Amino acid sequence: MSTLHDRIACPQLLDRIRSVEEVLPHFKDGMNLGWSGFTPVGYPKAIPKALADHVEKHHLQGKMRFNLLIGASVGTETEDRWASLDMIARRWPYQSGKNIQKGINSGRIRMHDKHLSMFAQDLGYGFYTKDLGGKLDLGIIEASAITKEGHIILAGSVGIAPEIIQTAEHLIIELNTAIPSYEGLHDIVLPEMPPHRQPYLISRVSDRIGTTYVPCDASKIIAIVESREPDKGRALGATDEISQKIADHILDFFQAEVKAGRLPANLLPLQSGVGNIANAVVGDLVKGPFSNLTVYTEVLQDTMLDFFDSGKLEYASATSLSFSAEGFERFYNNWDKYTRKIVLRPQQLANNPEMIRRLGVIAMNTPVEFDMYAHANSTLVGGTRMINGIGGSGDFLRNAFLSIMHSPSVRPTKTDPTGITCVVPMVPHVDHTEHDLDVLVTEQGLADLRGLCPRDRAQLIIDKCAHPDYRPLLQDYFDRASHDCLSRGVGHEPHLLDRVFRMQQNLATHGTMKIDSWD
Repeated sequence: MSTLHDRIACPQLLDRIRSVEEVLPHFKDGMNLGWSGFTPVGYPKAIPKALADHVEKHHLQGKMRFNLLIGASVGTETEDRWASLDMIARRWPYQSGKNIQKGINSGRIRMHDKHLSMFAQDLGYGFYTKDLGGKLDLGIIEASAITKEGHIILAGSVGIAPEIIQTAEHLIIELNTAIPSYEGLHDIVLPEMPPHRQPYLISRVSDRIGTTYVPCDASKIIAIVESREPDKGRALGATDEISQKIADHILDFFQAEVKAGRLPANLLPLQSGVGNIANAVVGDLVKGPFSNLTVYTEVLQDTMLDFFDSGKLEYASATSLSFSAEGFERFYNNWDKYTRKIVLRPQQLANNPEMIRRLGVIAMNTPVEFDMYAHANSTLVGGTRMINGIGGSGDFLRNAFLSIMHSPSVRPTKTDPTGITCVVPMVPHVDHTEHDLDVLVTEQGLADLRGLCPRDRAQLIIDKCAHPDYRPLLQDYFDRASHDCLSRGVGHEPHLLDRVFRMQQNLATHGTMKIDSWD
């Protein structure tokens, strides 16, 4: 790889090169910090880890706490370690790691959960730092190079880095020389303020409308620190039998939609979340009958490289390359082959409802659970315990041509291999309403909900998606609720409020959602 000086084309910035130790005094308790990164890619590593070492060495736990604003989750060795050292007071808008989740759910860390496209926009509006006039105290940005004008060429993700660079009072650049320069891979647009914003002129996944760098006032850059730690990304789990069955149902559905004339032969741009089910769907597409496909999504995982290699994926737009370590090696070894078919955009653009609706994106995401009327919970287990956050699923599901949610029908508990049903009478927290979703899928089957009233949706979801261990219980509840509510003339969406959460209560007390009866 090239040296640090080779990557800095702006001569006046060469005298701002500093060691990690030299920048630590810039960090003060209570500061609002913006980090680059989206998933464990493109985030600062050297400085956050050194600051954590400093806090631990000098016993400053709880005495140096920061408000942390990042586009999505990043590496757990940074934000989760900060949480373990009581270094995070607030965290927006999405996170990962056991320590940070424990801090949030114990009330020690305040978290604001927000749709990712709206978070980026609201950060630019100054909503999260009103006491500072809408500014961040300090931004830490991982870059792969700096232009002769002092503009920033990002690395393997974009996220909210453009908004941080614009709104931070000061910037520290972590220039990563362990990775190639990503110059040319990004499409950066800085949105205008309302009320006379111009439209984003993207009508094809491959359209580019911005610059390959983030414009930056070089006077903001107070230090440049070299980083030599490559992204480790996210390792992929093996596709299991349940994920494969779900993927098969979705591919069968796509083929039926093409045959019916509701989808073109090459489908429409695909958005896919992360995890085993998403990878299984992509794996089926690699082997399936469709070609000349495109992807408009948040993150690209290793299976997308297989998709490119199959010759069936033409182009992909995302905000992050969330490859595994092996995936990054493969990507770098075939740089020209892959990069001519990929563009990385800011999350405000990658997740923007305007593009999602115009392109006709097919959105596929995994919830915690959904109920028989097609409300879905993506964030709060039991309605109260935060896991990661809503992420970009709402951005896509509320604006997609087809909104698909896929989930196992059941999950195990310590005492019961099918102790949790992911199809319930009513979800205890709603992230995606019945108005957002078109199709629900489990390994049991697929429920196409388009054009159905609530009671018809409920019956189809019970028949197609519920596990056999729970189907009779759900049917009994639905029959009882329908009889009671319809007889009283209040039966558009029947529920028995004194019993609707009995399954969840039984789980809390007995370790299973299999109740004896609804009485």
